[in-house]
Amino acid sequence: MDIKGCTALVTGANRGLGKAYVEALFAAGASKVYAGARDPGSVADSRAVPVKLDVTSPADVTLAATEHCRDVNLLINNAGIMLASPMLQPHSEEALRQEMEVNVFGMQRMIRAFSPVLARNGGGAIANMLSVVSWFVNPINATYCASKHAAKAVSDAARMELKAQGTHVVSIYAGYIDTDMVGSLDVKKTSPRQVAERTLEGIRTNANHVRADDRADMIWNATRTDPDQLEAQMQAQWDSQSR
Repeated sequence: MDIKGCTALVTGANRGLGKAYVEALFAAGASKVYAGARDPGSVADSRAVPVKLDVTSPADVTLAATEHCRDVNLLINNAGIMLASPMLQPHSEEALRQEMEVNVFGMQRMIRAFSPVLARNGGGAIANMLSVVSWFVNPINATYCASKHAAKAVSDAARMELKAQGTHVVSIYAGYIDTDMVGSLDVKKTSPRQVAERTLEGIRTNANHVRADDRADMIWNATRTDPDQLEAQMQAQWDSQSR
């Protein structure tokens, strides 16, 4: 799909990676970009069209699809939350429910609502922002990992279901992105701009899966060549911080 001249909708577009997606789309020649946010007043890019959009709200999603954004031919599902909860800790059930509601059900809700819109507008594409933890589990952040495993299944299934209508579904994987979500972590981070640009390149080339940074490449290879070693590393990390 050609980005130039497209009409796009980005969820979670007011900051971080969502903001980078909006900027990258305009740089690539998009004719219109809807910037979805829970508070549309927080969208600072004057070129974008702010849209009130909380992906956990069926009413917001329905209005976006049927009223506000009916000309969309590219959907970028970027909205997400991470609560950094181990699986068996107090309040982990609440954390898992919240992460699933945004990262899984919110994404599924957007795909279901906008699939008919994309079909009417020639097919287009959907890009779903996943994570390297779609492929493995870090026990320190286990509920988030579970949500991203499920989100990957939603994305893969949508690709198969929507192929016949000409809608291409791209899954995007990255490690630590330099946004507020992991701002406090002392780790090497990837720029949001790089992730956004690699996503758009994947859309252009009809890639099914985009590894958007070096960590994605590293984890992908580790899960294919020596998954037991990767699991052992995660066990050691958990044992170390639990002492």
